[in-house]
Amino acid sequence: MDKIPMTRAGHAALEKELKTLKSEERPAIIRAISEAREHGDLSENAEYHSAREKQSFIEGRIKELEGVLSLAEVIDPKTLWGAVKFGATVTVVDEDTEEEKSWQIVGEHEANIEKGLLNVKSPIARALIGKEEGDSVEVRTPGGEKSYEILKIDYV
Repeated sequence: MDKIPMTRAGHAALEKELKTLKSEERPAIIRAISEAREHGDLSENAEYHSAREKQSFIEGRIKELEGVLSLAEVIDPKTLWGAVKFGATVTVVDEDTEEEKSWQIVGEHEANIEKGLLNVKSPIARALIGKEEGDSVEVRTPGGEKSYEILKIDYV
C-alpha cells in the first residue's frame, strides 16, 4: 500500500484522537450498553440501539485511524525549501479580488480549510505544487476559474 504523507502535527492529532477513542470513548460506550441492557427488552430499547450504533462508529473510526497511522509517512516541512511541496505554507493573492490567503499543504486526513490546512489532493494544492514565488496559477474550482499569484513560500 502507498504511504500516506502527513505533517508531524497532523500525525500527533490523529494519535491523540486514537488514544481518546480507546481510553475514554470505548469504555464509556461499553458501560452505556451494559446499563441499557439492564432496562429489559432489547428489541424496543432505544438507548441500547443508540449505544450500539455509537459503538459501531467508534470501532470503525479506531480501525480507520490505526490503518492511516500504520501507513503514515511523517514529513517535516522544516527540512524543505524551494518550490512549493508538501508541507509548504503558501501565501497567495487572488488576482481578481486582491484578497490574500495562506494555506499549508497537508495530508488528506489532517486537512481543514477553515484552519488554513489544504488537502494535498485538492485542485488548488495540485496547481501550486512545483511553482515558485511570483508564479501565477490557474485553478478550476467548483466556484469557477481562479487565478492566484504566489507571494511567499514558507517551510515552518
